[in-house]
Amino acid sequence: MALFPKKVDFFELFDRAALNVTRGATILVDLMEHFDKAGDLAKQLYEVEQEGDMLTHDIMKKLNKTFITPIDREDLYALASRLDDVIDLIWAAVDRMTVFKIKDSTKEAISMSKDLLTTAEVIQKTFEKLKEKNYAHVQEYCIEINRLENRIDRDFRDALGRLFEEVTDPILIIKWKEIYEHLEDASDRCEDVANILEGIVLKNA
Repeated sequence: MALFPKKVDFFELFDRAALNVTRGATILVDLMEHFDKAGDLAKQLYEVEQEGDMLTHDIMKKLNKTFITPIDREDLYALASRLDDVIDLIWAAVDRMTVFKIKDSTKEAISMSKDLLTTAEVIQKTFEKLKEKNYAHVQEYCIEINRLENRIDRDFRDALGRLFEEVTDPILIIKWKEIYEHLEDASDRCEDVANILEGIVLKNA
């Protein structure tokens, strides 16, 4: 065993984790827009979710073995957990669509999915700026993540309103309500990531 272990590049690990979330959100949009390919795309998304679990496990393991970290240890733990939550919830929404044998998507599901993808892309950029210690840009991106979360919240409310107004099958209402909730929860976890990043900026700026 080496007396001085090799330095861990946590920024590179989080870049990979954020990229994986973006990859998952990209597949989500593709699935919502091309529902005829839902089966194959769901399998792809499951693989991305599994990759997310492995990346999270790797980050946690390295955190437990690293004495000095570039950012407070508890913040790195929280970031890893929230990023993992985002991809888990995206997968949960698609898994429910498969289990519930949903036949087609909705315009609200497509809209929420597109905004989730945009959010994931902004999170990815935020980690790049964090590595550069460009804290002003980190804050700007966090504000954008919060704005997108508010937009997804509005889409969620609109989706529920349309669901209860236009759908007569109570079972279908229950199914779609759960799917929408998973998408909205994924957005909330993205906002959690932004809040943690803002806290890191306040500590280090």
